[in-house]
This record gives sequence, structure tokens and C-alpha cells, in this order.
Amino acid sequence: MTQEEALRILKAGANVFLTGEPGSGKTHTINKYLEYLRSCGVEPAVTASTGIAATHVGGMTIHAWSGIGVRRTLTQFDLDKLMQNERLVRRLSEAHVLVIDEVSMLSGSVLSMIEIVCRTLRRKPGAFGGLQVILVGDFFQLPPVIKREEAMEDPHIDFDSGEEAGTSTSPFAYHSRAWKALNPLVCYLSEQHRQEDLTFTQILSAIRQGDLSPRHFSHLGARQVKDVEDIAHAGITKLFPHNVDVDRINDVALTKLSGELRVFPMQDRGAPPLIESLKRNCLSPETLRLKIGAKVMFTKNDPQQKYVNGTTGEVSSFAPSGYPLVKTRDGSVIEAEPAEWSIDVEGRSLAKLIQIPLRLAWAITVHKSQGMSLDAALIDLSQAFEYGQGYVALSRVRSLEGLYLIGWNDRALEVHPEVLEKDSELREYSAAAAEKFASLSAEELAQLHENFLRACGGKAGAGPKVREKKVPGGTYETTRELILEKRSIKEIAKKRGMTEGTIVAHIEKLIEEGKLDPARDLRHIDRPKRFDDIKKAFEKIAKKERTMPLSSARTLLKNKVSYDDLRLARLFLRA
Repeated sequence: MTQEEALRILKAGANVFLTGEPGSGKTHTINKYLEYLRSCGVEPAVTASTGIAATHVGGMTIHAWSGIGVRRTLTQFDLDKLMQNERLVRRLSEAHVLVIDEVSMLSGSVLSMIEIVCRTLRRKPGAFGGLQVILVGDFFQLPPVIKREEAMEDPHIDFDSGEEAGTSTSPFAYHSRAWKALNPLVCYLSEQHRQEDLTFTQILSAIRQGDLSPRHFSHLGARQVKDVEDIAHAGITKLFPHNVDVDRINDVALTKLSGELRVFPMQDRGAPPLIESLKRNCLSPETLRLKIGAKVMFTKNDPQQKYVNGTTGEVSSFAPSGYPLVKTRDGSVIEAEPAEWSIDVEGRSLAKLIQIPLRLAWAITVHKSQGMSLDAALIDLSQAFEYGQGYVALSRVRSLEGLYLIGWNDRALEVHPEVLEKDSELREYSAAAAEKFASLSAEELAQLHENFLRACGGKAGAGPKVREKKVPGGTYETTRELILEKRSIKEIAKKRGMTEGTIVAHIEKLIEEGKLDPARDLRHIDRPKRFDDIKKAFEKIAKKERTMPLSSARTLLKNKVSYDDLRLARLFLRA
């Protein structure tokens, strides 16, 4: 299913499980839907299963939002107590759309507790008290963390007898009573936006299918490094399963650097308990210590798209403002100004952290890498201990050329056998959902969208306008009009408040849809520097792969050409 197909289903108000391989655009799709809702005057409740994931989506944990906190069981007494919390009752009652990100890390028992609380406090029948619930995640990634001694039950309350009951022994959310009651449509995204390396994509898919062949192991073996020290000092992020390895490597590496130590303390505002929750889960440290030469990673997505969560680089100097200047792997220099992490409910900030959006990045844990995209990584899976851990680590990297393996054990490349069996079922459900909505006429679909907005108290164009809604005809059409006006890519990017890379991506899409003729409409666009070298690199690759992957071309050019220039050059070559 494409992102656009999933968006049409979401806008109809259906309960949805949005899934897909890493890099398929789950986060992008959900963010587009959130923008749409807010532009129509509907404020969604954005939550996640873990604190780290919550900071990525700018929301709060589902445990905090629903009021269940750290509870492992739910009784009638607990519900009565929650009913007395006026703020909680108002929050749940006024909600219309609930997003739960990283649902793979949420146990079935916890999901059922949340469903009961929503249904009870909202005083409405139906799963989750009638909310549109959007579950986002990938069950091939890290599973729920459940203590061995805990009974993995799925608690619910029989309101006739007032007794607790348990029905499932599976930790996965899709086996819970709540999931079955919700009966979400499955939107399984099939596009790939992170890996452009066909061989690497095939390896990741083979891990997902439990079907690694000797050929796949041969490719991975070729990425195994013997001289770890050389790679370790090449500015490449290292991923390890355990925190102790990560902390040791980062502390030692910073100490070895000469020069002045700069210290950046975190600022906070809001309720102390919420502040502590944010601090525990913010990827930037409470006290950030930096020196020139420090390997760092951005820990947040930049609204101006200068960097994303996972962009790596090196502190090259410090600006007159005192903030670090980071030279990224593509040669760009970015001033890392303070950013905010917040817990927002109903459009109001309850707690906020202010810190430089960086962390030392000689090493990070596999767990904290989930959701990131890395240009390159040195990965040690020799002590992997959990299903999906190796898959998560490998899928952070965009290409095989950017992967450096220290080693792996037998568990590292295994996915959970239960999830493996479930996956084919989810794909079938997604195909059925796509077919069902494809059969609707444009008028029928528009009516569904309008009806849902009306039920939520919203209206198209009623709320704060998001960037794309300000432009008649949509964001791609606006780029097209400016291209036809013979504007340069730099001019268009400045006028639209976007990066040049985003504008090039728009042009690629417009050419694919036949809305721009590259031979005719791009004649006024300047070709990138080193175009002839880029052309030769792409021609060499095309002879072997019949495609023009950016990562392979960049490797041939010794990483001295930016991805934006490669993408722009590819437009001219395809023309």
C-alpha cells in the first residue's frame, strides 16, 4: 500500500494499524495525517509506547495520557479512582483521534487496560469509547519488555460480575482483547525511502522472512571488519546491544580529545514529575559536554529540515553565539541551536526541556537507535539477546556500503517466529483494505472524509493552516508552477521555506507523474558541480544494477558529493 492510499483510509476515520518495513514512511504518513487534522481544527492525541518514542513524535507516553501509569493490573477500584480525576476525564472525553506509536513495544495486557479506561471514562460504547485509534509500528522490531516472572495475561473487567479475567498468554498487542475489539484496518506500507541499495534491501527482506541464504551471509560477511580501531575513529556511529559498552566508548573518546571542554546544561519548565519523565527519555543528555572534534548525532527532527533525528557529524568549532557548529557527513555545517522537547496535551504544553539537540555519537544502543536513519554504522551484534535486535540495528543504515559489522551471534539475525507467521496475514489484510477503498468513487471518499471531520467537530480549512495547506493546489503543484516560471531550485526553496533537497524530491515526483518534462521544463536549472564525474559514476553503476542508487554513486565518488547534488544530477540523466 502506498502512503497516499493509507492517508485516504485514515481521513475516513477508520481504526488503523499502520505498519511496514523500516524506511517505508510510517512516521511521514502519520505526520501528514496529523497536519491534516490540525488544519481542519481537530487536535489529535499523540502518544507512544515508550518515552523515547514519545519524544520523537512530540507527544506523551500512552501510560501517562490514559492515566494508567505503571499499573500492571486494573481493578474496579482503580477505575473508580481514575473517574475522580476531572482533568483526565476531560482529556479523554474531548479526544477524537488517538495515535499510539511503536505499538510493537506495547504488551497486549497494557493495550487492553488502556481500552478499558477509554471506554469507561468516555462513557461511550465501542472499543476505546468510540475514538479513532491509529496504531503505528512494526512487530519485527523490538518486542514488549516483560519481566519473566510476570504472568502475560490480557486483563479485562467483566462489568456484570466486577471480576478481573485473563484470556491471552501472548505478549504481542495484536492478540489482546482490545485489538480484537478495535478490529483495525491494516495499512502495510510497501514503498522504501531509506535504503536505495537493492542488495541491502533484499538482505533485510530476507531477515524479515526468515529466509537468509548463503549469498546473503556472504554479503554480510564482506562487511565484517577486522581492524575495528580504524573504523572506530572514522566518525562512524557504533551500535551495541548494551548500555555499558556505549557509555564506556563515548566517555573514553571524549577524554582523548584535546582542547577546551564546553558544557551545556539542560533547562526545564513545568511540573517536576513530567520533567523527570522527559529527562529520562530525551536522547540529549541533561549535561552535554563537547569539544572540537567530538562525534555527535542530532537527536531531533529540525522543522527547517536542516537535519533529522540521526544525522551524524563532528563538532568543527563553536559559533560566536557559543553554540556548536557541526560538520555533517555530506560537508554541510550546521549551527546546533537549542531545541525543545515537550509534553503537549490539548494544544497546551505541560512540561518542556530546552537543550542542544545533540548527543555524543561514537556509540549508541540498538534500542535508542530505533526510529533513526544513519548514513553509516559500526555494529556489534555478538552479544545480541533479543529477537529483532539485529534487524533493528541493520535497518538503521541506508546502504550496505555504510554497514560495518564487528560480529554477530545466532540470535542476532532472528526475528520472532510468531511475528513471522503473522506478517503474511497482515499483508493480506492490507491488500483487502486497499482494494475496498479503491472501489469507492472520489465523491464517496470525499463524503467519508467530510463526515468524519464533522463528527470530530472539525471542518476543512477550519484550523491553523499548515505549510502545505497555505498553497492552492497542494505542495507539489506549487513547486511545478514555480518551475514553469523558470525559477531556480534555490529560489523555490527560499520562497517555500524548504530545503533544496525537498524541492528536488518534488521535481522527481512530478516527473514520475508526467507533470513535468525534464528535457523541456528543466532547461533553466543549473547542473550540479562535478556533473561529469557524477554521470560517469551513475553510468558505471547502471551497467551492473540497471538502476541509479544514490548511495552507490556517492561511494564511488568517495563521499565527496552531496546527496542533493546526486539526486539533481540523476534528474538530468534520466531526462
